[in-house]
Amino acid sequence: MGENDLRRDLSSRHISMLAIGGSIGTGLFLASGTAIHQAGAGGAILAYAVIGFMVFFLMTSLGEMASFMPVTGSFSTYASRFVDPALGFALGWNYWYNWAVTIAVELSAGALLMKFWFPTVPSYLWSLLFLFVFVVFNLISVRGFGESEFWFALIKVVAIIVFIIVGILMIFGVIGGSAVGFSNIHAGSGAFHGGYFTLFQLLIVAGFSFQGTELVGVTAGESKNPEKSLPKAVKQIFWRILLFYVLALLVIGFLIPSNDPRLLGGDEIALSPFTIVFFNLGFEGAASFVNFIVLTAVLSAGNSAIYACTRMLWNLSKEKQAPKSLGKVNRRGVPVVALLFTVLVGGLTFLSSIFGDGKVYLWLLNASGLSGFLAWLGIAISHYRFRKAWVAQGKDLNSLPYRAKWYPFGPLFAGIFCLVIIIGQNVQAFTGQQIDWQGVLVSYISIPLFLLLFFIYKWKKKTKQIPLHQVDFDNR
Repeated sequence: MGENDLRRDLSSRHISMLAIGGSIGTGLFLASGTAIHQAGAGGAILAYAVIGFMVFFLMTSLGEMASFMPVTGSFSTYASRFVDPALGFALGWNYWYNWAVTIAVELSAGALLMKFWFPTVPSYLWSLLFLFVFVVFNLISVRGFGESEFWFALIKVVAIIVFIIVGILMIFGVIGGSAVGFSNIHAGSGAFHGGYFTLFQLLIVAGFSFQGTELVGVTAGESKNPEKSLPKAVKQIFWRILLFYVLALLVIGFLIPSNDPRLLGGDEIALSPFTIVFFNLGFEGAASFVNFIVLTAVLSAGNSAIYACTRMLWNLSKEKQAPKSLGKVNRRGVPVVALLFTVLVGGLTFLSSIFGDGKVYLWLLNASGLSGFLAWLGIAISHYRFRKAWVAQGKDLNSLPYRAKWYPFGPLFAGIFCLVIIIGQNVQAFTGQQIDWQGVLVSYISIPLFLLLFFIYKWKKKTKQIPLHQVDFDNR
């Protein structure tokens, strides 16, 4: 192991729980109610199922590359090795920025959630406390991060399983009164309403809810046995999507009619569909319980954000696409300089939300809006090129540690779908009598920033697309 190498201390248990808990957040606990209100239970389930189908293909693509080449930079490195170094540079810095802004978002959200119990305590004190906790978990060691994420994820998983079991018992009238049947599913405008445009908007919402699943690839470089743990984690993704999103939405659809006005307040803990179901059961502490679960989701996201940022900076430094100092690690294998730089940027971003009218913070937030979808698009493109290069060089597909099924349909479907969502992010800005140019700028600003990174690096380093026969599979 080199002086500035990371340590492979993440066990299969850590990787599996990261795969299960990576995308479980406020999208399920809070936004699901609004989704059902807008499109009906059937429409919401369809939107989340379609995105889940796409994410499954993305993760199998990532799993094939990560199990063969388990590096911390993951899709940034794969884009550099299999497509064009300029694409890897743009993806790496784009992904780092996305998670750096996420730190500020989660600090604000965590402080807001704490006001539920401690309304008189200043919000910035909670934010500082959470930031300190994130730094400690990440500074101890990668195993410290893995353990903290394991327990954060376990709390969310247990809560959802309890919710689904209790919900099913309520549906069949075992507890909470008589069986509800299909009355709530068909209430209001029925199981499907809102039209195609509403469904498309929900696809975007669902896409944001699933972002974070690709973190499994970032952990590849610190996994004890990536050839076995990563394929196992990837295989669990489909069942996680089915169980945690589709089943939870189905339970909510059966128990709460889509025209229930309380669902419009799905961004508030007291009106979360999870809270409503437990409250209807007679659980007086429902709001406090759900607030705690959402808090763990927020803390998990903030903790993961710092981890993802530091590892991406470390890898960019190793690939000579960032300052060399960012690649230094301490005796426990933690990229300390990259960690401190990330915390500094995340902290300054958070401060921009407090001082002034918050306009700077909103622009920073908007600039990261499509970053996750751009990363997913990069994964699909890299895998398509990876497999084509593998075959072009006459290598045996059976020699791969893990082989993604349904190639080339998987990466093509996922890539095209990501592209459609990116383009349609704010299609309503173009549908009025006049184009809403401010709305266009706010929604799509991350695209020109990404292209700027790509073309500046391409111009400076004179990079070209790597021919299939010249793709290097040996230097791992």
